[in-house]
Amino acid sequence: MERYRSSAWPLAWIWIGLIAYASLHPFSGWRSSTSDWLSLIRLPAPPSSRFDLWSNLAAYVPLGLLIAVGGLRNGDRLWPAWFKALIAGCLLSLVMEWTQNFLPSRVPSRTDWAMNSLGTALGALLAVLLGRWGLLLRWQHLRDAWLLPHGTAGIALVLSWPVALLFPLPLPLGVGQAMGHLSNGVVDLLQDTRWSDWVPQPTAVDGLTPGTEMFTIALGALAPCFIAFEMSHRRLRRLILMVGLVLAGIGATTLSTALNFGPDHAMAWVTAPVLPGLALALTVGTMLAWLPRRMIAAIGLIGLTMLIDGVNQIPDNPYFASSLQGWEQGRFIRFHGLAEWLGWGWPFAALLFLLTRLASPSAGSPAVPRMPG
Repeated sequence: MERYRSSAWPLAWIWIGLIAYASLHPFSGWRSSTSDWLSLIRLPAPPSSRFDLWSNLAAYVPLGLLIAVGGLRNGDRLWPAWFKALIAGCLLSLVMEWTQNFLPSRVPSRTDWAMNSLGTALGALLAVLLGRWGLLLRWQHLRDAWLLPHGTAGIALVLSWPVALLFPLPLPLGVGQAMGHLSNGVVDLLQDTRWSDWVPQPTAVDGLTPGTEMFTIALGALAPCFIAFEMSHRRLRRLILMVGLVLAGIGATTLSTALNFGPDHAMAWVTAPVLPGLALALTVGTMLAWLPRRMIAAIGLIGLTMLIDGVNQIPDNPYFASSLQGWEQGRFIRFHGLAEWLGWGWPFAALLFLLTRLASPSAGSPAVPRMPG
């Protein structure tokens, strides 16, 4: 099978990191429950709820799919790619379950390991079917037609953006609220040293004005568009990508709200500034679609910086804190790390991507062709 540069591998590594975080959160209270190593290796089988069973299966389906697709894109045959993905998923799950023996808040389970392995097998089987039906090759042709060859990391960013929105956000589409957590971590690290007072703290205001909220929401909606526009050079395709991304953001935010407050309140996130913010994002995005890629990358750096600054000035909200507690202590603990780190770090990764593209000599492309495509 012919080799292709695939975005499946960076996505697979991101997924592995998120699985590890979700499996080992909260990374505190490490201890050895017994000195008998055989009992540590032998996994128990505690009772599991239906939600736990399905969540364990669902969490590993994307992993099996991504690893198998990466193998197929590297030239592996169908079933060897399936087998390698299955082994990788089984070993990862086994290591996670063994490590949970040392965390008092986590319960290792061979049932979880079995469901994780089954999820990996199903995801890898889906990749095999996609390869057998020729859909992976069609995806490659579609990608070559719509995106530039350097878009592997960019595709990973665009596809991971809706997942980042699943973790409760202080403002709709407002990813990047990591500065407070980062500064607190540095303060704890430098505690009782002469540098403990040197760490700047994010300044929270009494409350954002509706206009500022609208502007920040617009920047949040435009954030993935900066990446997508830099990877594409056709106006019509940029506009289609923008509409698709905005719809994906709306869907992910609605799902997150439904998970937190119930299906009856799924649209509670649509406050007064939201619709004008989305309209502003579509208007500005339409104008950006006519610009060359290097200029879009420069504007994206400014826009993402303003987004990070805006969301890190949002004051604490008791309802937001309550929803976070539900994620951290309730049944969403398995998805806690899956979206939290993406929500915190996504705009910083996007900044790095745009900065890299802006510094690349190949980023200077000619003006966008007038013929739509």
